[in-house]
Amino acid sequence: MARMLPDRAEFLSRKTPGERRFALRLEEKLDDEYLVWLNVPVGPAQVEPDCLILSPFRGLIALEVRDWKIDQIESFDRHSVSIKTDKGLSHVANPLAQSRQYAEKIIRLLEADPELRFPASHQFGGKLILPWAHGLVFPNIKREQFLANELDVILPAHLVICQDEMPEDCDPQRFQERLWAMFAQTFPCHLSLPEIDRIRWHVFPEVRLGGEQFGLFGTANVGEAAQAMAIPDLVRVMDLQQEALARSLGSGHRVIHGVAGSGKTMILGFRCQQLAATPGKPILVLCYNKTLASRLQQLLAERGIDERVQVLNFHAWCLSMLNAYGLPKPQSQGEAFFSDLVDAVIKAVDQRAIPRGQYRAILIDEGHDFEAPWMRLIVQMLDPATNDLLLLYDDAQSVYQPKQRFSLSSVGIEARGRTTILRLNYRNTMEVLATAKSFAEGVFEDEPDADTEMPIIAPESAGRRGAFPSLVRYDTAGDETLGMIQVIRDAMASGLSVDQIAILYRLDSQADHFSEALAQSGLAFTRAQGEDKASLYGSKPTVKLVSMQSCKGLEFEVVLIPGLCNMPPAGTDEHDEARLLYVAMTRATERLHMSYSRESVFTQRVRNAIRDVQASLQRH
Repeated sequence: MARMLPDRAEFLSRKTPGERRFALRLEEKLDDEYLVWLNVPVGPAQVEPDCLILSPFRGLIALEVRDWKIDQIESFDRHSVSIKTDKGLSHVANPLAQSRQYAEKIIRLLEADPELRFPASHQFGGKLILPWAHGLVFPNIKREQFLANELDVILPAHLVICQDEMPEDCDPQRFQERLWAMFAQTFPCHLSLPEIDRIRWHVFPEVRLGGEQFGLFGTANVGEAAQAMAIPDLVRVMDLQQEALARSLGSGHRVIHGVAGSGKTMILGFRCQQLAATPGKPILVLCYNKTLASRLQQLLAERGIDERVQVLNFHAWCLSMLNAYGLPKPQSQGEAFFSDLVDAVIKAVDQRAIPRGQYRAILIDEGHDFEAPWMRLIVQMLDPATNDLLLLYDDAQSVYQPKQRFSLSSVGIEARGRTTILRLNYRNTMEVLATAKSFAEGVFEDEPDADTEMPIIAPESAGRRGAFPSLVRYDTAGDETLGMIQVIRDAMASGLSVDQIAILYRLDSQADHFSEALAQSGLAFTRAQGEDKASLYGSKPTVKLVSMQSCKGLEFEVVLIPGLCNMPPAGTDEHDEARLLYVAMTRATERLHMSYSRESVFTQRVRNAIRDVQASLQRH
């Protein structure tokens, strides 16, 4: 069966009967290696062919599908068609000409990439490495009718698939032959996975990944010519599971359980763009982490959709509700204020002082840090007419409060049959991820009751290789500071932007110390502290100084974790601290540097983890 993007449930819900029938034939009759995109905008111009088919061994086909019956066609020429409708005669473009135009636009994009052309020494030197074709499908017109009405005079017969050539019991080989006949040229084609990814990079800009998980925002306001001039040597795109999931979310309640680095937040961003394209009530994005909320808001603003999508951390949203409806704020202080704040909003909603159904869609990142009463409150804020909820979580990254496990159904989230699990970690190298997993092995052993619907999933590596994490002991804390400063300078000397370097700390005293050391060294830095978390990413590149609790959802090429000997702090739970360090370690996409000045439980555990991973990877 072919891989369909979006998936069956989504494309069947928004097609005409003939289009649905043809889509099902493609899914059922094509071989596993075929990729089929249905009504997905392509290229910077976002033109939308009805169907785009890619075979690694055959090439690319753009198809238009028309549900017309033969007696609806009044006239047909090379440029336009006159169709009888209930509202009278309608004049539309020749769909075969349209399919050719779409195909040519795509081919021009691909031809601009030297990696997708044959080398000069090849017999087809300079030509595209894959054949291409275009065609037309008539699900309600038989071949006999097509010929009897002389449509073949305008539409070459080999470029058209008719109703009687796509019955439910048609032979897969003969069905595929109808597609192959559309190619004007054929030659041996064996596309590799990197070549397929390059094709997807050009054809679907929204699946591109940049230097971080939010890379899909990086192509905003870039013209076709500019993009063609900036083709990187190495392209990064969503994998096909991520793309299929992002395109197939649809309406209703959806749950994504993804491990660290699996692209959950990237999919959330993709969904924001989809939702923002249609008018209606506002869209709300909620998360627990202030730093992540600020970063998401900044990136949505760069994309130009921040006016339609509101991003807040949960408690900031609660405060905004009380302010918007003129309700008193709690007078308590400290942690009690936040608890009382939530209770005040829940009470106001129950008393109808705050209206329900304010948002046409709500997207929740870091759902593992949300409590049951919060979830019940959020579900009530959905417009029942749309009921569009996306929940993303990874229970292994829950670090803020003791977990009170609850079932999603108990808080009004209809998750059964609507949950997707993402197990592959794309953020970290195999060495970083394996070390973090080995250190925090116990985190993944706590299986909750089946009723919670929130199992803890251990991540699987996508196989990207890199340097082993380093663990360095220094004689004194002062020597350790100098060592960390040198690591930063070495990374900068290699050409890395300081925006991709972060120091993750456990204690505020460490942050104070490193703020002073960075300032004395002349290194520009930004500390995510209090309300300043919103300015972590400013116009000027800086080293990021972030607490372990605030780093969730973020990633950096180089991560430094100093003072490992301070973990776990006295009076804290070792298991919870291991979970926190696991989150910090998995922020590193390329290099992870850890250091200490005296031994502790965690320095020994990390040392053992590095040793075990080195031995394991060397054996394999």
